[in-house]
Amino acid sequence: MPKTSTRRLKTYQTSLGFYDQAIAAPSMKAALAAWGASSNLFHQGVARETDDPDVVAATMAKPGIVLRRPVGSNKAFTESAELPTDLAEGDARPRAKRRAVKAAPKPSRKTDDKQARKAAAAFEKEERRREAERQKEEAARAKERARRDKAVATAQAALDKARREHEARAEAIESERAVLDQRAEAEQARWDKQRTKLEQALRKSRA
Repeated sequence: MPKTSTRRLKTYQTSLGFYDQAIAAPSMKAALAAWGASSNLFHQGVARETDDPDVVAATMAKPGIVLRRPVGSNKAFTESAELPTDLAEGDARPRAKRRAVKAAPKPSRKTDDKQARKAAAAFEKEERRREAERQKEEAARAKERARRDKAVATAQAALDKARREHEARAEAIESERAVLDQRAEAEQARWDKQRTKLEQALRKSRA
C-alpha cells in the first residue's frame, strides 16, 4: 500500500447489538467499513461523530481499532467489552438492538493537535499493516495455487504417459495377434490338405 499523507481522524460512535461501538477513522465511510455495517448507519440516525473527550481519547489511543462497551452503559470503551448486565431473563438479545446514540455533552477541551496527528499516523500505520497482511495472505494463496497446479500437471503428465504406453503395447499385441491368426489359418489349411490326402490313402488301402 503506497504511503499517503496523514489524514486527520475523527471519532465516530454507534450502537450495534450488545455494544456501543466507537472508532477513530478519517471518514464515515471508513468507520462503517470497520464496523462491518451493510447500510449507512449515519443516515439512519444510529451513528454519529462524537466530541466526547473520554471517547475521543480512547479511540485516538488506538486509531482504526473498533472499541466497545456494553450497550447503554457509561463504561470506558475497550477492545474487549463484557455483555450488558440488563439483558431480559431467558432472552439473549439486548433490550434495544439498535438505537440512536444519545448526544454527548460538549467537550470541555479539544483534542490536542499533536495527539491527533499522532493518532492519524498510527491509523495509517495500522492500515499499512493490514494491507501487508492481506498481501502476505494473497501471496500464500498464490503459492498454494501454484503448488496445486504443478501437482495436477505432474499427475496429468504421468497419466498421459501411461496411457500412451498402454496404447502402444495394445497396438503391438494386436499386431502380434494378427500374425498369429494368419499362421493359424495357414496351419489349418495345411492340415486340411494333408488330412484329405491321408484319408484318401487310407480308403484305398482298405479297398
